[in-house]
Parts: sequence; structure tokens; C-alpha cells
Amino acid sequence: MQSENPLIADFVKLMNSAAGTFAGMTREARDGARERLKETLGGLDFVSREEFDAVKEMAAKAREENEKLSERLAALEAKQKA
Repeated sequence: MQSENPLIADFVKLMNSAAGTFAGMTREARDGARERLKETLGGLDFVSREEFDAVKEMAAKAREENEKLSERLAALEAKQKA
């Protein structure tokens, strides 16, 4: 049995409108935050996995070469002292 009271009907309409407005505000805030995050992350310089692996490999080779040169230098210094 529905109420014929116009005050209750108006209150229900007001609550439905408020719920719709709140849902719209939530959706708008979420979309705005997502857009700001995209802009922030878009400005950062990220490297690809391939670039990272290439630089990592170059560093490993440089480290190995440095160790070989250090050993060679130590041998030459020992030879010079003798």
C-alpha cells in the first residue's frame, strides 16, 4: 500500500535526486583523479625492459674488463718492483 502523502513523495524524489547527484560526483572525481595520474605518469621518463637489460649487460662487461685491467696493472707493477 503506497502512501498518498505528497510530503513523503517529495522527500523520496529528493533522496533519489541526491543519490544520482552523489553518484555523478563520485564518477567525476574518479575520472579526474585518473586523468591527473595519467598526466603525472606520462611526464616521467621510463625505460623499456630491453633498454634496461642492454645497459645492465654493458655494465657487466665493463666490470669484467675493469677486473682484467686491474689484474694486468697489478702484474705490471709487481714486475716493475722486481
